[in-house]
Amino acid sequence: MMKVLVCDPIASEGIAILRQHLEVDIKAGLSRDELLRIVPGYSALVVRSQTYIDADVIEAAAGLRVIGRAGVGVDNIDVEAASRHGVVVVNAPTANNVAAAEHTIALMLSLARYIPQASLALRAGEREYAAFLGTELEGKTLGIIGLGNIGSEVARRARFLEMTLIGFDPFVRPEHARDLGVAVVSLEELLQRSDFVTVHVPLNASTTGLLGRAQIAMMKPGARIINCARGGVVDEEALLEAIRDGRLAGAALDVFVREPPVASPLLQEKNIIVTPHLGGSTEEAQVGVAVDVAQQIVAVLRDEPVPYAVNAPAFRSETMATLKPYLNLAEKLGVVLSQLSEAPVEHLEIVYHGRLASDETTPLKAALVKGLLQVIEQGPVSLVNSLLLARNRGLQIRESRSAESPEEHSSLISVRAPEARFVSELAGAVVQGEPHLVRMDGYWMDVVPSGGFLLIGRHVDQPGVVGRIGTLLGDAGINISFVQISREPAQGEAMMVLGVEDAIPDEVYQQVLQVGEMRSARVVRLA
Repeated sequence: MMKVLVCDPIASEGIAILRQHLEVDIKAGLSRDELLRIVPGYSALVVRSQTYIDADVIEAAAGLRVIGRAGVGVDNIDVEAASRHGVVVVNAPTANNVAAAEHTIALMLSLARYIPQASLALRAGEREYAAFLGTELEGKTLGIIGLGNIGSEVARRARFLEMTLIGFDPFVRPEHARDLGVAVVSLEELLQRSDFVTVHVPLNASTTGLLGRAQIAMMKPGARIINCARGGVVDEEALLEAIRDGRLAGAALDVFVREPPVASPLLQEKNIIVTPHLGGSTEEAQVGVAVDVAQQIVAVLRDEPVPYAVNAPAFRSETMATLKPYLNLAEKLGVVLSQLSEAPVEHLEIVYHGRLASDETTPLKAALVKGLLQVIEQGPVSLVNSLLLARNRGLQIRESRSAESPEEHSSLISVRAPEARFVSELAGAVVQGEPHLVRMDGYWMDVVPSGGFLLIGRHVDQPGVVGRIGTLLGDAGINISFVQISREPAQGEAMMVLGVEDAIPDEVYQQVLQVGEMRSARVVRLA
């Protein structure tokens, strides 16, 4: 049984799912040296935000296949190193959407009405409350930076507070923003108009310091900032200066560059409300992220597609069931084509026919390339790194789509490698959930590449050829599971496909090639 190491505490519901399929070790609070020592032998790791999985840890875990982050951000995981080693990184970007959005609204209300400060003053016995004169949210402008999952949930809730909503997100679809009631504007305009600004973007090279000194200077006097996204998106030093100078009325921070923010001057400023990264800390959210990550880890270890792979082609949940069998088909096409190619494959031409033409196809391309390269690559090849390995090899891939599908199949994948000589083109379809090879270089057939070996040969189309090949294999004790013959009468040639259960010894293969009518033959290993 494969093993998973749970490095940070997660909800028991997630642990229960993992234990149904895997051997689970729970070891929270490991030092880096301890983690490096014990990580070999684990197929999966589960972390939250406390444990850092860097390149050295990934290198040490030779059998590692998946890292699960029970939450949204993956800045504590070296995703690039994971990708190089073919390790899938999954997270749970939707399970805590509501929790984070509600926390954002709670902090905005707290900012507007000085709730934490008033509570402390009352407890301390103070009698003067004039400093806590608040402001109403109705009619105020809320600027939302990032209209992804959480930013969208914030917008939905802020509408019911009767706020004016504006947003900045270079990647948002206009119709999505319109449905939310958000007017999309430039970042500069958002900062100039907003009474409250909330950020909901990941931390990366382009968002670090997104709200820096220059951007904060654009904000209207008396505005307020809320950050429940990631520490570092807002320049903490510039923010502190703006609040102390009175240019901003306040800020609410759930995240910090350094967590916990020990001795940070932010903690001493009375107009800054702080919480210790509580955005996703609800009972419902913690159960949700644990369950989501556990289910995805099990799926990855079963070679099944997952919806929230950070570094691999992802599926929308509504298309996963449809495309899943085609992933298997695409990989089989790559495996067969690689072994039938008599020259290095430098160009791939992939065509998606029929209903597939309107679906997401990047995962199918990754699966086909995975099958092609795993025959020749010495290191691990997966959906995560197959396209990266292809680029490193200089493999040129061209994709196209056709709404029409040949023959009776509703969907078809065809792939062509011009450099290949024995067989340069394959096509496959899914029939009753199973992959079928339906064409080789114009020869129509129906072969299920499910295991064992295929002996594929071109021969002169005349009686007795198949019988002589069968006799050679039978004399060698090799059982034939099926025979398919596809003829091309105009050329006087046929293609023969024999399914065999055992490997064909080289001496037997050479005898097959010496049969007078045989023009060429290849053996393909399927499992």
